[in-house]
Amino acid sequence: MKETKYWTWHMFAGVIILVLLGLHMITMHLNTILGLFNPFGGEAIEWANVAARGKLVIYAVFYIALLGIALYHGLYGFRTILFELGLKRGTQKFINVLFVVVGLGLFVIGTWAAIKFQTVAQVI
Repeated sequence: MKETKYWTWHMFAGVIILVLLGLHMITMHLNTILGLFNPFGGEAIEWANVAARGKLVIYAVFYIALLGIALYHGLYGFRTILFELGLKRGTQKFINVLFVVVGLGLFVIGTWAAIKFQTVAQVI
């Protein structure tokens, strides 16, 4: 039952990634058609546009959510693949702990970067 819950979250995370990554792709690659997300025109990666988006708190929340969901989805999927190899119980526990520690570490670093950029963009 516990694995079913994690697998359901894994599938749900995949759907959320599809939505969030779709929004990211629209922001970065369809600006010339829509013109919604880059107030200064031009390319999405021009500094003026990046700084303007960085001032919005919703973008920090958006990228932190994308980071957390993508980490869970990727690490849980990789864990599942490794467990299908028929590893010993001790190795499985080690992999669980390793993935939790690595996932949390990457999430903390990525969250710090998103928040730091958002606060720096406020000053610009």
